[in-house]
Amino acid sequence: MKICRLLLLFWLAAVSAAAQDLSLKPVTDSLSRPVSMPKVRVRTIALGSGQILDTYLSPEKYNGLSLRYTVSEERAFKRHRQLSQRFTHEGSFEHLRNRADNNTETGGRYFFRYGLLWHKPLFDERFRVYGGGEAEAEVGFLYNMRNQNNPAQARLAMRLAAVVGAGYRFTWRHDKTCVLGYEAAIPLAGIMFSPYYGQSYYEIFNRGNYHHNAVPTSFVNASSFRHQLTFDFPVSRLILRVGYRGDFRQAKVNGLRYHDYSHALVIGVVSRFSVTRLSL
Repeated sequence: MKICRLLLLFWLAAVSAAAQDLSLKPVTDSLSRPVSMPKVRVRTIALGSGQILDTYLSPEKYNGLSLRYTVSEERAFKRHRQLSQRFTHEGSFEHLRNRADNNTETGGRYFFRYGLLWHKPLFDERFRVYGGGEAEAEVGFLYNMRNQNNPAQARLAMRLAAVVGAGYRFTWRHDKTCVLGYEAAIPLAGIMFSPYYGQSYYEIFNRGNYHHNAVPTSFVNASSFRHQLTFDFPVSRLILRVGYRGDFRQAKVNGLRYHDYSHALVIGVVSRFSVTRLSL
Protein backbone atom coordinates (compact mmCIF):
# COMPACT_ATOMS: atom_id res chain seq x y z
CA MET A 1 0.00 0.00 0.00
CA LYS A 2 2.89 2.38 0.79
CA ILE A 3 4.43 1.64 -2.60
CA CYS A 4 1.15 2.51 -4.35
CA ARG A 5 0.96 5.80 -2.47
CA LEU A 6 4.56 6.61 -3.38
CA LEU A 7 3.91 5.82 -7.03
CA LEU A 8 0.79 8.02 -7.01
CA LEU A 9 2.76 10.86 -5.42
CA PHE A 10 5.47 10.71 -8.11
CA TRP A 11 2.80 10.56 -10.82
CA LEU A 12 0.95 13.64 -9.53
CA ALA A 13 4.21 15.57 -9.24
CA ALA A 14 5.11 14.75 -12.85
CA VAL A 15 1.67 15.77 -14.14
CA SER A 16 1.75 19.01 -12.15
CA ALA A 17 5.19 19.93 -13.50
CA ALA A 18 4.11 19.15 -17.06
CA ALA A 19 1.05 21.33 -16.69
CA GLN A 20 3.26 24.23 -15.61
CA ASP A 21 5.42 23.76 -18.71
CA LEU A 22 2.34 23.88 -20.93
CA SER A 23 1.04 27.02 -19.26
CA LEU A 24 4.32 28.80 -19.96
CA LYS A 25 4.45 27.84 -23.62
CA PRO A 26 1.29 26.15 -24.90
CA VAL A 27 1.62 23.83 -27.85
CA THR A 28 -1.63 22.50 -29.26
CA ASP A 29 -0.19 20.09 -31.80
CA SER A 30 3.23 19.15 -30.47
CA LEU A 31 3.22 15.55 -31.64
CA SER A 32 2.26 16.42 -35.20
CA ARG A 33 5.46 18.44 -35.78
CA PRO A 34 8.28 16.70 -33.89
CA VAL A 35 11.14 18.05 -36.02
CA SER A 36 10.21 21.68 -35.43
CA MET A 37 10.18 21.27 -31.64
CA PRO A 38 13.69 22.07 -30.34
CA LYS A 39 13.06 20.98 -26.74
CA VAL A 40 11.45 17.89 -25.18
CA ARG A 41 11.13 17.13 -21.46
CA VAL A 42 10.06 13.69 -20.23
CA ARG A 43 9.24 12.62 -16.68
CA THR A 44 8.65 8.91 -16.10
CA ILE A 45 8.24 6.38 -13.32
CA ALA A 46 9.31 2.78 -13.94
CA LEU A 47 7.91 0.22 -11.49
CA GLY A 48 8.66 -3.47 -11.82
CA SER A 49 10.67 -6.46 -10.71
CA GLY A 50 14.41 -6.68 -10.23
CA GLN A 51 17.08 -9.28 -9.54
CA ILE A 52 20.53 -8.53 -8.09
CA LEU A 53 23.51 -10.79 -7.60
CA ASP A 54 26.62 -9.40 -5.89
CA THR A 55 29.04 -12.09 -4.76
CA TYR A 56 30.94 -9.58 -2.60
CA LEU A 57 27.90 -9.53 -0.30
CA SER A 58 26.30 -12.92 -0.94
CA PRO A 59 26.39 -15.81 -3.41
CA GLU A 60 22.59 -15.71 -3.45
CA LYS A 61 20.37 -13.96 -5.99
CA TYR A 62 17.92 -11.47 -4.53
CA ASN A 63 14.56 -10.69 -6.18
CA GLY A 64 12.04 -7.96 -5.47
CA LEU A 65 10.88 -4.44 -6.21
CA SER A 66 12.59 -2.01 -8.57
CA LEU A 67 11.47 1.64 -8.72
CA ARG A 68 12.98 4.39 -10.91
CA TYR A 69 12.17 8.04 -11.42
CA THR A 70 13.65 9.68 -14.52
CA VAL A 71 13.73 13.26 -15.79
CA SER A 72 15.10 13.72 -19.30
CA GLU A 73 15.47 16.89 -21.35
CA GLU A 74 16.49 16.97 -25.00
CA ARG A 75 17.39 20.17 -26.82
CA ALA A 76 18.05 20.71 -30.49
CA PHE A 77 21.04 22.81 -31.48
CA LYS A 78 20.15 26.23 -32.86
CA ARG A 79 22.03 25.87 -36.16
CA HIS A 80 21.71 22.10 -36.59
CA ARG A 81 18.16 20.95 -35.89
CA GLN A 82 18.99 17.32 -36.68
CA LEU A 83 21.60 17.27 -33.89
CA SER A 84 20.45 17.33 -30.26
CA GLN A 85 21.88 16.99 -26.77
CA ARG A 86 20.08 15.13 -24.01
CA PHE A 87 20.44 15.47 -20.22
CA THR A 88 19.04 12.69 -18.02
CA HIS A 89 18.74 12.44 -14.25
CA GLU A 90 17.59 9.13 -12.80
CA GLY A 91 17.15 7.80 -9.28
CA SER A 92 16.48 4.17 -8.47
CA PHE A 93 15.47 2.19 -5.40
CA GLU A 94 15.53 -1.60 -4.95
CA HIS A 95 14.20 -3.74 -2.11
CA LEU A 96 14.84 -7.45 -2.58
CA ARG A 97 14.70 -10.79 -0.72
CA ASN A 98 16.58 -14.06 -1.12
CA ARG A 99 15.05 -17.41 -2.07
CA ALA A 100 14.81 -18.59 1.54
CA ASP A 101 12.92 -15.37 2.39
CA ASN A 102 15.09 -14.82 5.49
CA ASN A 103 17.21 -11.87 4.38
CA THR A 104 16.86 -8.64 2.42
CA GLU A 105 19.01 -6.29 0.38
CA THR A 106 18.25 -2.63 -0.17
CA GLY A 107 19.90 -0.41 -2.73
CA GLY A 108 19.73 3.06 -4.19
CA ARG A 109 21.48 4.73 -7.11
CA TYR A 110 21.69 7.98 -9.00
CA PHE A 111 22.53 8.17 -12.71
CA PHE A 112 23.45 11.18 -14.81
CA ARG A 113 23.64 10.83 -18.58
CA TYR A 114 24.67 13.25 -21.29
CA GLY A 115 24.05 12.25 -24.89
CA LEU A 116 24.63 13.64 -28.38
CA LEU A 117 22.14 12.33 -30.93
CA TRP A 118 21.74 12.74 -34.67
CA HIS A 119 18.18 12.51 -36.06
CA LYS A 120 17.04 11.55 -39.54
CA PRO A 121 13.36 12.04 -40.48
CA LEU A 122 11.94 9.77 -43.20
CA PHE A 123 8.66 9.34 -45.09
CA ASP A 124 7.42 12.90 -44.76
CA GLU A 125 8.59 13.00 -41.13
CA ARG A 126 6.29 10.13 -40.14
CA PHE A 127 9.24 7.92 -39.28
CA ARG A 128 12.40 9.02 -37.49
CA VAL A 129 15.63 7.20 -36.71
CA TYR A 130 18.42 8.47 -34.53
CA GLY A 131 21.72 7.40 -33.05
CA GLY A 132 24.73 8.70 -31.20
CA GLY A 133 26.75 8.42 -28.02
CA GLU A 134 26.05 8.79 -24.33
CA ALA A 135 28.23 9.31 -21.24
CA GLU A 136 26.87 7.92 -17.98
CA ALA A 137 27.95 8.42 -14.36
CA GLU A 138 26.60 6.19 -11.57
CA VAL A 139 26.83 6.48 -7.79
CA GLY A 140 24.97 4.36 -5.25
CA PHE A 141 25.00 1.56 -2.71
CA LEU A 142 23.71 -1.94 -1.96
CA TYR A 143 23.16 -2.98 1.66
CA ASN A 144 22.76 -6.54 2.96
CA MET A 145 20.79 -6.70 6.21
CA ARG A 146 22.51 -9.77 7.70
CA ASN A 147 26.16 -9.18 6.84
CA GLN A 148 28.35 -7.84 9.64
CA ASN A 149 31.92 -7.65 8.31
CA ASN A 150 31.04 -6.40 4.83
CA PRO A 151 27.41 -5.29 4.97
CA ALA A 152 27.45 -2.82 2.05
CA GLN A 153 28.79 -2.41 -1.44
CA ALA A 154 29.44 0.96 -3.12
CA ARG A 155 28.42 1.67 -6.69
CA LEU A 156 30.73 4.02 -8.59
CA ALA A 157 31.09 3.86 -12.36
CA MET A 158 31.47 5.87 -15.56
CA ARG A 159 30.56 4.52 -18.99
CA LEU A 160 30.45 5.48 -22.67
CA ALA A 161 27.56 3.91 -24.57
CA ALA A 162 26.18 3.72 -28.09
CA VAL A 163 22.52 4.74 -28.45
CA VAL A 164 20.12 3.95 -31.30
CA GLY A 165 16.39 4.52 -31.60
CA ALA A 166 13.39 5.04 -33.85
CA GLY A 167 9.98 6.66 -33.66
CA TYR A 168 6.83 6.23 -35.76
CA ARG A 169 4.13 8.92 -35.74
CA PHE A 170 0.56 8.11 -36.74
CA THR A 171 -2.95 9.51 -36.39
CA TRP A 172 -5.61 7.69 -34.39
CA ARG A 173 -9.32 8.47 -34.78
CA HIS A 174 -8.49 11.25 -37.25
CA ASP A 175 -7.49 13.80 -34.58
CA LYS A 176 -5.21 11.99 -32.11
CA THR A 177 -1.54 12.03 -33.09
CA CYS A 178 0.47 9.29 -31.34
CA VAL A 179 4.11 8.21 -31.37
CA LEU A 180 5.45 4.69 -31.00
CA GLY A 181 9.13 4.71 -30.03
CA TYR A 182 11.98 2.33 -29.30
CA GLU A 183 15.47 3.00 -27.94
CA ALA A 184 18.44 0.83 -27.02
CA ALA A 185 21.79 1.63 -25.38
CA ILE A 186 24.89 -0.59 -25.11
CA PRO A 187 27.86 0.48 -22.93
CA LEU A 188 31.14 0.04 -24.83
CA ALA A 189 33.84 1.18 -22.39
CA GLY A 190 34.17 2.67 -18.94
CA ILE A 191 35.62 2.37 -15.46
CA MET A 192 34.10 1.11 -12.20
CA PHE A 193 35.05 0.76 -8.56
CA SER A 194 35.23 -2.77 -7.17
CA PRO A 195 36.98 -4.38 -4.21
CA TYR A 196 38.54 -7.81 -4.53
CA TYR A 197 36.82 -10.85 -3.09
CA GLY A 198 37.50 -10.80 0.66
CA GLN A 199 38.97 -7.28 0.62
CA SER A 200 37.24 -5.03 3.16
CA TYR A 201 36.52 -1.34 2.79
CA TYR A 202 38.53 -0.81 5.97
CA GLU A 203 41.61 -2.13 4.18
CA ILE A 204 41.02 0.12 1.19
CA PHE A 205 40.21 3.43 2.87
CA ASN A 206 41.78 3.19 6.34
CA ARG A 207 44.93 1.20 5.65
CA GLY A 208 45.47 2.27 2.06
CA ASN A 209 45.62 -1.27 0.69
CA TYR A 210 44.55 -0.41 -2.86
CA HIS A 211 44.77 -3.21 -5.38
CA HIS A 212 43.43 -2.26 -8.81
CA ASN A 213 40.09 -1.19 -7.31
CA ALA A 214 39.45 1.16 -10.25
CA VAL A 215 38.74 -1.39 -12.98
CA PRO A 216 38.46 -0.64 -16.73
CA THR A 217 35.28 -2.13 -18.19
CA SER A 218 34.09 -3.01 -21.67
CA PHE A 219 31.44 -5.11 -23.37
CA VAL A 220 33.70 -8.11 -22.63
CA ASN A 221 33.88 -8.02 -18.81
CA ALA A 222 30.81 -5.84 -18.22
CA SER A 223 28.35 -6.54 -21.01
CA SER A 224 25.13 -4.60 -20.45
CA PHE A 225 22.02 -3.59 -22.36
CA ARG A 226 19.21 -1.08 -21.75
CA HIS A 227 16.14 -0.67 -23.93
CA GLN A 228 12.60 0.62 -23.81
CA LEU A 229 9.45 0.57 -25.92
CA THR A 230 7.13 3.55 -25.42
CA PHE A 231 3.78 4.83 -26.64
CA ASP A 232 2.95 8.56 -26.45
CA PHE A 233 -0.66 9.73 -26.78
CA PRO A 234 -2.47 13.01 -26.04
CA VAL A 235 -5.03 13.37 -23.26
CA SER A 236 -6.53 16.86 -23.09
CA ARG A 237 -3.52 19.21 -23.04
CA LEU A 238 -1.12 16.55 -21.76
CA ILE A 239 0.96 14.00 -23.64
CA LEU A 240 1.11 10.78 -21.66
CA ARG A 241 3.66 7.99 -22.05
CA VAL A 242 3.31 4.29 -21.25
CA GLY A 243 5.71 1.52 -22.10
CA TYR A 244 8.16 -1.16 -21.09
CA ARG A 245 11.75 -0.79 -19.92
CA GLY A 246 14.36 -3.49 -19.55
CA ASP A 247 17.74 -2.83 -17.94
CA PHE A 248 20.34 -5.61 -17.82
CA ARG A 249 23.71 -4.80 -16.23
CA GLN A 250 26.44 -7.27 -15.33
CA ALA A 251 30.16 -7.37 -14.58
CA LYS A 252 32.87 -9.89 -13.75
CA VAL A 253 35.86 -8.09 -12.22
CA ASN A 254 38.37 -8.64 -9.39
CA GLY A 255 37.14 -12.18 -8.78
CA LEU A 256 33.57 -10.98 -8.21
CA ARG A 257 30.39 -11.41 -10.19
CA TYR A 258 27.62 -8.84 -10.33
CA HIS A 259 24.38 -8.50 -12.21
CA ASP A 260 21.32 -6.29 -11.96
CA TYR A 261 18.32 -7.21 -14.15
CA SER A 262 15.01 -5.35 -14.14
CA HIS A 263 11.75 -5.35 -16.09
CA ALA A 264 9.42 -2.40 -15.50
CA LEU A 265 6.21 -0.72 -16.57
CA VAL A 266 6.83 2.90 -17.58
CA ILE A 267 4.32 5.72 -17.11
CA GLY A 268 5.02 9.41 -17.53
CA VAL A 269 4.38 12.79 -19.10
CA VAL A 270 6.00 14.33 -22.20
CA SER A 271 6.28 18.10 -22.64
CA ARG A 272 7.27 19.52 -26.01
CA PHE A 273 7.89 23.23 -26.41
CA SER A 274 10.12 25.72 -28.20
CA VAL A 275 12.54 28.22 -26.75
CA THR A 276 12.52 31.65 -28.40
CA ARG A 277 15.88 33.42 -28.51
CA LEU A 278 16.10 37.15 -29.16
CA SER A 279 18.78 38.13 -31.68
CA LEU A 280 20.17 41.67 -31.64
